[in-house]
Amino acid sequence: MYKVIVIEDETMVRRGIILTINWQALDCVIVGEAANGEEGAELVKRLSPDIIVTDVKMPRMDGVEMIAKLREQGCRARFIILTAYSDFKYAQSALRLGVSDYLLKPLKDGDLEQAIEHIKNKLEERPAGNRENEAAAPVLRFHSEKKAKNKYVEEAIQYIQAHYHEDITISTVAGSLEISEGYLSRVFKKETDYTFTSYLTYYRMQQAMNLLKDCRVKVYEVADKVGYSDTAYFSAQFKKIVGISPSEYQDRCR
Repeated sequence: MYKVIVIEDETMVRRGIILTINWQALDCVIVGEAANGEEGAELVKRLSPDIIVTDVKMPRMDGVEMIAKLREQGCRARFIILTAYSDFKYAQSALRLGVSDYLLKPLKDGDLEQAIEHIKNKLEERPAGNRENEAAAPVLRFHSEKKAKNKYVEEAIQYIQAHYHEDITISTVAGSLEISEGYLSRVFKKETDYTFTSYLTYYRMQQAMNLLKDCRVKVYEVADKVGYSDTAYFSAQFKKIVGISPSEYQDRCR
């Protein structure tokens, strides 16, 4: 079984992660928990876990500092970081430290289980003793398949999925649905927790990540296929959201 440690300063969140997930079904066992990065780092050194689930903002030592310290000490565990949307940009810096996945709080059902399964698949695919120091390609947890309750939001999402490769805006979609831009903006944010522009960008990046897994495809070709005529701008947006450049992501997928 894979050994897991959970590091989270909010007791209810930490206990929820430990107690509500069927870890045995994931072929995992919780071997320890900590309330801050300092305690977590000591626990990791002592227990040598395979997977570490950690918050970003914590007292005494935050998650990014802890990961950097552990990497310097040779820790090869796989990390999943938890972050509030307001801390998202800061959390992305952890991707340079070889973090396998990052999840936005509040966690949605199945998010953590999917992240664990992804890590397990990578570990099981890798030949013994090979690629130990190679960072895994990050995963973007973006629920584009989730159905919206409001019919206009659902239709707007369907429009994005059909036309994301084109030059579209909220005005384009509102006009197609014959509703006001202001109304669509309000209900879209309420239903999805994303602004229209953010949702469109995340959806495009999700598609770009799928395309980049084919190492024969050039970055400029991917940019064009997901609606960006400016490859440099596409690369900047990709790095902002995923945490690494498109070419680096492609290299990690090899």
